[in-house]
Amino acid sequence: MSQRYRAEDLRRFASALFTSAGLDASRAEVVADTFLQADLLGFTTHGLHRVTTNLQWLQSGASRLQGEPHVLADRGNVFNWDAEFLPGPWVVHRAIDQALARVREHGVVTATVRRSQHIACLAAYLPKIVEQNCVGILTCSTPAEHTVSPQGSKTPLFSANPIAFCAPAGDYPLLFDISMSVTAGGYVSRAAREGKKLPGKYLKDCDGQLSDDPRAFADGGSILPVGGADHGYKGAALSAMLEVLSMALAGYGRADDVSEDDEANSVFLQIIDPGAFGSEQSFLRQTAALLEMWEQCEREGHINTPLRIPGKRAWHLRNRQLEKGVELYPSIVDDLKKLAEKSGIAMPEAIS
Repeated sequence: MSQRYRAEDLRRFASALFTSAGLDASRAEVVADTFLQADLLGFTTHGLHRVTTNLQWLQSGASRLQGEPHVLADRGNVFNWDAEFLPGPWVVHRAIDQALARVREHGVVTATVRRSQHIACLAAYLPKIVEQNCVGILTCSTPAEHTVSPQGSKTPLFSANPIAFCAPAGDYPLLFDISMSVTAGGYVSRAAREGKKLPGKYLKDCDGQLSDDPRAFADGGSILPVGGADHGYKGAALSAMLEVLSMALAGYGRADDVSEDDEANSVFLQIIDPGAFGSEQSFLRQTAALLEMWEQCEREGHINTPLRIPGKRAWHLRNRQLEKGVELYPSIVDDLKKLAEKSGIAMPEAIS
C-alpha cells in the first residue's frame, strides 16, 4: 500500500532540516514549500528529492546562509540580481514577489538572476503567479553544466534548460514545465539508481551512438535535445534562445570561468498582467475557450485515455494531495527517513 503524508507535516519537516543547517526559519520555510509544491504537482524528481542535496550545500557552505541578492540593475520594470549562491528557491520567490508587486504599475516585469543555487522545479513557483491572475514565464540554465548535445554532435554543450509557463484560464490554469532535452537529468539519475533502462533511446554514448542505458550518460555521453535524433535542431535552437535569455541578459554564463559554480543557475523571469492589455474577463474568455476546445478534440482511434492538456492533471493532483495527503515516490521516503535518523528530527507519520 502506498504511503501518504500530510502536506503541512512534510513542509514542517523539511523546514526543520534546513533550519538545523543554520538557515533562517522564514527562508527555510520558503525552500521547503518550494520542494513540496513540486511533489504536489507531480514533479517528483525535483521536489523533496532535492532536500538531501540542498541540505549538504547549506552544511558545506556551498549555499550562502545569509545576506541579500546583489542588485546589478533596476529600472522598475526590469531588474538583474547576482544571488551569489544564496538558496535558489528563496531567491526566485523573492524575485517573483518583487515582480508581482510592480506588475500592476508596469504591466510587464522582467527579471534575471545569476549565480543562484539550483532552483529545482520551475512549476513549483507558478501557483503563486497564476493565483494573482498573471501570466508567468520562467526559465533557467546552468553555466557549469554540459549535458545536452546539439543534433549531429556527440559533444554535450547545453544544460537541460527547462522553461515553465502559466496562464489563468477556467477550472484549471494552462501550466507546464518542460526541459529542452528529450528527458530530464533527474529521470536519467533515477533510472540509474534503480538499475532500469529509459523508455526510449534518449541518450548518446561517448561515441555518439543512441542508447537507453543510463550508464551511457554517466560514462561521458549526453542527452538528446527536444526533437530527438530526427528533429533535435529545433531543441538545440530553443536551448540557445533560453541561454541567451538567462545567461546573456544576466551577464554571466559560458564566456566566464564557472568551474566553481556546480549546479548554480542563471534565471530569466517575466510576469505579465493581462489587465494591462485589456479587461481580465476578455483574457480569461480566450484562455478558457482554448482549453475547452482542446478537451473536445477528437481522440485518435487507438487512444482511450483523456487528452493530456498542460496543467489539468497537475492542478487536479495538487488539489487532491492537499486534501488527502501527498504520495511520495518510494526512494524519496527512503531518503527522508535517513535524514530524520541522522538529524534526530522526527519523520512525519504516514496516513492511510
